[in-house]
Amino acid sequence: MLYSNLFCFTTMKKILNHLFENKSFSRQESQRILTAIASGEFNNSQIAAFITAFGMRNITVAELQGFRDAMLDLCVKVNLSDYDLIDLCGTGGDGKDTFNISTLASFVVAGAGYKVAKHGNYGVSSGCGSSNVMEYLGYQFTANEDELKRSLDRAGICFIHAPLFNPAMKIVAPIRKDLGVKTFFNMLGPMANPAQPRNQIVGVFSLELARLYAYLYQETDKNYTIIHAVDGFDEISLTCDVKTFSKSGEALLKVSDLGFEEINENEIVGGDTVHSSADIFMHVLEGVGTDPQQNVVLCNAAMAIQTIKPEQSFADCYYEAETSLVGGLALKSFKSLLG
Repeated sequence: MLYSNLFCFTTMKKILNHLFENKSFSRQESQRILTAIASGEFNNSQIAAFITAFGMRNITVAELQGFRDAMLDLCVKVNLSDYDLIDLCGTGGDGKDTFNISTLASFVVAGAGYKVAKHGNYGVSSGCGSSNVMEYLGYQFTANEDELKRSLDRAGICFIHAPLFNPAMKIVAPIRKDLGVKTFFNMLGPMANPAQPRNQIVGVFSLELARLYAYLYQETDKNYTIIHAVDGFDEISLTCDVKTFSKSGEALLKVSDLGFEEINENEIVGGDTVHSSADIFMHVLEGVGTDPQQNVVLCNAAMAIQTIKPEQSFADCYYEAETSLVGGLALKSFKSLLG
């Protein structure tokens, strides 16, 4: 095997030359590289060069596995195993700048009586990430395990702010923000939830990545649904059909199968500022969002509920989600989380 000695990748020059030669890294090599980045072995310019060069070709399964291994090894551990958790987390990087659909769907799911460990971060390739909105609306991030458990007991949801739990995310955050484009760190986000929920709905920005995720998740005991809307959204957008991957296999869901007509993507765009994004967020939670906004949130929440209970029909799951939102239970969950 080329470069069987992992320690040959101790300098960024060697790592970059490997990439310039169009060679890939093994799982172990990828784990070592990301560990070195998180440990401060490289400066910002070197990390930016690596992120840029790596992003100019497709990631392999082995590389994705290695990066994931490093993230989970390095993360601040939190034991929430007493709860049957679900996470609704997208990769971002789809360039669509939608409003905060997965975060809103998370509160709908929590309001419906399920336990949610929402993994989130500040926006990098999008205008306003889940952490931006939550922080603006008054939530104080915490990595304290007891606090997270109290949130789950009180609100049915806890918020896992990635930079508090993943040192690699914290180190590369300013670099990613300066670059302003999707990177392989987008691909890692959903996999790096330190709570390691047993149930997960994952939105991804490309069909190729959806298949890589499906391959990796088949090796786990998770209940999962991987979602990719065929026009590029990393969530059910109702603008087009959506590909799903789960334990039941691969499927193509038409918007009409979900009981809706296709909408225009302009109808689910996010705000221009954190303030305007937060306004949309609260309007939806308060039940006064537009029909397209409400329906998109409810469809993603319903898919999450169906991931937990695959024997239940989508229509029944949608009814549970709708009851949560319209009945004010999702809003109650949000207010309880903020205390």
